[in-house]
Amino acid sequence: MASGRRPFKRALIKLSGEALAGDLKFGLDPHILNYIANEVAAVHRAGIEAAIVVGGGNFIRGETFSAEGGIDRSVADQMGMLGTLMNSLGLLSAIEKKGVEVRVQSAITIAAVAEPFIKRRAMRHLQKGRMVIFAAGTGNPYFSTDTAAVLRALEIDADVIVKATKVDGVYDSDPKKNPDAKRYDRLSYNTAITDRLKVMDQTAFTMAEEHKLPLIVLDFHKPGALLDALSGGPTGTLVGDESL
Repeated sequence: MASGRRPFKRALIKLSGEALAGDLKFGLDPHILNYIANEVAAVHRAGIEAAIVVGGGNFIRGETFSAEGGIDRSVADQMGMLGTLMNSLGLLSAIEKKGVEVRVQSAITIAAVAEPFIKRRAMRHLQKGRMVIFAAGTGNPYFSTDTAAVLRALEIDADVIVKATKVDGVYDSDPKKNPDAKRYDRLSYNTAITDRLKVMDQTAFTMAEEHKLPLIVLDFHKPGALLDALSGGPTGTLVGDESL
């Protein structure tokens, strides 16, 4: 394709919890859920295997809540994990209405509403044409859902992580503050680290770099952006080595 990028066969899509709240700022916006379901269903129909990791910031952010509320960080993070589970169930319902089979796997045991995370079972779901949503982060406090996304991507042998954001890629400075900010079409891990570009949290980004796992940062609010990026199109910023 014109972008010179290759298409991907299996992707891990990282969604923020805040994105699911939309204009409501808290909880789940049904219009946003429907939009997300349409976007990921289009990817599925194109024959691309996809899994999702979603945050819980539309309900609670563990680190912030702990600092402001005076409760133990481990407890606050566990509350955040439950927030990701609520988001995962909402996504499951919305995506299945588009005709796609979905399974939710949780890193914490909650058998009434989700399967436990088992790598082989997750792989089998993907091979059978199902979408998998991974809930509850890594199941451990002090680790972000960015880190969970990289971990699950590596475990299911994903070709790429897509970080769905509100901006159309990675810039050398804040485009909202600097009208001359430069957007990168491609970016190496080394440049991102050297220039201190905030792509993901440091633990997650270091893990992705170590395992040479490519990452696409894109504006998820642009219809068709997700499918274009995974099909080898020029959408977003591709972080990875020169061979991609």
